Amino acid sequence: MAQKLVPEAKQGLANFKNEVAGELGVPFKDYNGDLTSKQCGSVGGEMVKKMVQQYESSLK
Repeated sequence: MAQKLVPEAKQGLANFKNEVAGELGVPFKDYNGDLTSKQCGSVGGEMVKKMVQQYESSLK
């Protein structure tokens, strides 16, 4: 199994995921098997969009 480079990042990403899910109105919880793939995908897509925007703004 691969070694985690930044173990603290796991909790940070979980917090970010929950923040984005809250903004989109997706009810994330411990078990998310009852959510649609569209709901889960929208959260992941928005997370990537925000990370890219943050990176691009850091380049300016």
